[in-house]
Amino acid sequence: MTGFIRDIPRRFRGRRNAGQHIGGDMRTGVHRHNLFEAAAVYVAASAGDDEERGAEAAGWVSPEALAFGVNELACRAVIALARERQQPPLVVARELLGLTPAP
Repeated sequence: MTGFIRDIPRRFRGRRNAGQHIGGDMRTGVHRHNLFEAAAVYVAASAGDDEERGAEAAGWVSPEALAFGVNELACRAVIALARERQQPPLVVARELLGLTPAP
């Protein structure tokens, strides 16, 4: 039992560091952005023609993480619009891209 208690700080060390990566470093006060925050800012900046803000957001995470976040945001947006319009997601996605309706 005492070995388990001695190991508790070591077991939680990795989790604490992972939380700091997302929320910031408590020791320095530096805020580190997560991939969803980066994706939201990047897409909003692109929609508003704010290249400087988009480039800043793109630098917060790896290109792969940003691509994943943008994809997740697109999926959620299409689902939300499809529900609002009471249409299938494919119809909404094609409409947003200016494509003809699917055959």
